[in-house]
Amino acid sequence: MNVPHFLIDADVFISAKNRYYAFDICPGFWNSLIYHSSTGTIRSIDRVKSELLAGRKSEDLVQWVKEDLPTEFFLDTNADDVLAAYENIMLWVYRHPQYYDSAKAKFATEADGWLVAYAASRAVMVITNEQPRPTSRNRILLPDVCTQFNVTYKDTFYLLRKLGIRLEWTK
Repeated sequence: MNVPHFLIDADVFISAKNRYYAFDICPGFWNSLIYHSSTGTIRSIDRVKSELLAGRKSEDLVQWVKEDLPTEFFLDTNADDVLAAYENIMLWVYRHPQYYDSAKAKFATEADGWLVAYAASRAVMVITNEQPRPTSRNRILLPDVCTQFNVTYKDTFYLLRKLGIRLEWTK
């Protein structure tokens, strides 16, 4: 199995759709994700796919995930090394006195812990738009967990530059 270089968080897709890379104004962004997934450079995980498909069936992002993204874009998180890494992450979360119980419970239902587990076990960079907040008590943020488990994370703009993606206007 080819290991991707970049693992994409759900917020990258959702923020892009809702803001600066909306499907109707920037189809090149979405096409570049499909292209780079075909090279094996970028992927996400099955848990992110579940989060994305939780939207309304008629929503453009849900339709894009179902119809345009290849099924192999979303990697399976059920490998033994990923499960072991996830267990360590959840032990850290639940033992961490800084976070409120509600933050711990919410984190346990999201894909973020699984992203870090996959990235840590496969030495992959996480791409997210979340910003670290190490003093947060009511939310466990992906960058803070990445830092704790020595997983490199960067934002969407880093990914675009690293892959040489240029979204140009033509007449």
